[in-house]
Amino acid sequence: MTDPDIPCVGAIVRHRDGRILVIQRGQPPAEGMWSLPGGRVEAGEGAEDAVVREIREETGLDVTVVREVGTVIREAPSGGRYVIRDFLVTPLTNEAPIAADDARDARFVTLEQLRALPTTDGLIDALHTWDQLPT
Repeated sequence: MTDPDIPCVGAIVRHRDGRILVIQRGQPPAEGMWSLPGGRVEAGEGAEDAVVREIREETGLDVTVVREVGTVIREAPSGGRYVIRDFLVTPLTNEAPIAADDARDARFVTLEQLRALPTTDGLIDALHTWDQLPT
């Protein structure tokens, strides 16, 4: 029997100036690395509701979903696979993000700033493929 897929979501939160929101992970896997905010979909929860909840929990921001942009699959350390559906979302206010829950830090970054950070495997490539790199 194979380990089950673990449904997850991620969010591309785009600031009006073109930067995107990244969080520094505070827990394994990839603790200390920078990535898109997101997490597991809870039982009975839809993916769009999950992404709105995860952004609020990790950054304090309220967002609205624009559209789904792509999916990545990553091996889970405990077995199985994380199936991460990523969504483009828009913040409802101009508030600054505040790292909370399992995010150690949260900030909007330009492409140059993103490239200088230690990011999770495949993040920049996925953003490029989906035409969602920050400016």
